[in-house]
Amino acid sequence: MQIEFTGLPTLSELAASVGHVRKPIAEHWSEVDVRFRDWASRPALRVELRTYLRALSVEQAARVRERSRETTTHFAWCLRDEPGEAFTFWLHEYKPQRDWRPGYADSVHNHRYHFSTTIVSGSYLHERFGVRLGPAGRSVLSARLERGAECRAGTAGSLLAHEFHRIPRAADGTLTFLVKSRAVMPWSLSFDPGTATSHRHVPVEMRLEELTNQL
Repeated sequence: MQIEFTGLPTLSELAASVGHVRKPIAEHWSEVDVRFRDWASRPALRVELRTYLRALSVEQAARVRERSRETTTHFAWCLRDEPGEAFTFWLHEYKPQRDWRPGYADSVHNHRYHFSTTIVSGSYLHERFGVRLGPAGRSVLSARLERGAECRAGTAGSLLAHEFHRIPRAADGTLTFLVKSRAVMPWSLSFDPGTATSHRHVPVEMRLEELTNQL
């Protein structure tokens, strides 16, 4: 499927395309991925994203800052999150490797959402794993490496919420752009193969009832 470039601002163009995917969007992620890859293959994507960010108003820039967060391995910049849309757009700015702390991205983990991504600049080692889950899918009992590849600028890929992966290293200056679905799972899991330790990650906003019951 070839996207016809309409002259809309970069992210509005992608949002319009993804918005035409059959509903619910999370159940047709392969269609999102096709549209995303076509959009991401456009020339000078990095320049267009830079232009988009520079054109943000003071209010728009403040919204981006409010929605964004720091992780142990990268800064996750939320560029679009509209309440009526079943997806969000993110720019991940990887920290220099020397500043990484052991945590989520460099562990074997999954996500609560589906996503498609492209490397805007730099590169990283991407590994996919098969896992054996514990009762009710609340823990990882073991993980085995299935394949790995050094991914460079221009590489695009996708990951569904039930799939596990790891990024053990990234080149300095690596930037990735992602389209994510809304959450399709109540939690995510991470696993450290060295210690065989599994963690279940529940978003804080989903713990309010549990907090209330503890009072």
